[in-house]
Amino acid sequence: MMIDNLFSLKGRVALVTGGSRGIGKMIAQGFVESGAKTYISARKADACDATAAELTALGHAECISLPQDISTVAGGKMLAEEIYKREGKLDILVNNAGAAWGAPFEEFPEHGWDKVMDLNVKSPFFLTQALHAALKKAATPERPAKVINICSIDGIRLNPWDTYSYHASKSSLLYLTKRMAARLIDDNIVVTAIAPGPFASEMNKAARDHEDAVAARTPSRRIGRDEDMAGTAIFLASKAGDYVVGDSIAVDGGIAYASLPKDGPS
Repeated sequence: MMIDNLFSLKGRVALVTGGSRGIGKMIAQGFVESGAKTYISARKADACDATAAELTALGHAECISLPQDISTVAGGKMLAEEIYKREGKLDILVNNAGAAWGAPFEEFPEHGWDKVMDLNVKSPFFLTQALHAALKKAATPERPAKVINICSIDGIRLNPWDTYSYHASKSSLLYLTKRMAARLIDDNIVVTAIAPGPFASEMNKAARDHEDAVAARTPSRRIGRDEDMAGTAIFLASKAGDYVVGDSIAVDGGIAYASLPKDGPS
């Protein structure tokens, strides 16, 4: 058993969507520090360029900015074309770009539903489809290619907010992960998912702006740290995670699976 190389990503090429900030940046930095040449994509070019420069400056591996809006199938295909121009293969794809929308049930708008479902469910499927050939080229039985879908514990359990399309999209992506995994394992492509809990980010302003209050409601009594997310993604992307197929890992300090009812047993 080669423990020294079990979590190494040296020599691999990765793409992280939504990689300029938040959870995507945590994962991208973990990949870079583990030796992977890492492409990041985001809508805002300035932020994407700045993060790529910051991560490259760490001195471990190159991080390359590919700004692109992937909320449409056409946008996803454009991003895939940029990868094909630069690389003959793709070892790791992290479908992280996402959106949320909140509004009372009586007022929830159709465009808030469509925006979230398009980016959170439709885009991961069609971007993976567009990059299928690159993933297949990288994949072997001994070193499968990896697709990691970033879901949410809101796809596992309810939260009290009026984020109806977000709930639906993240639970959909968890099951889409299983179905994609069942198909793509035939091509030596392993598909898995991560379901984050409270991490400080633009998507989770509660954890960002009210850390102590959120930590108090978390079984682990803290919010997530960068290394919690990076470590899980590195595990799934590396040889260590080769035999984990179609499953999701909740990275949430115990909220989804280790929380007891506050009022005691019923």
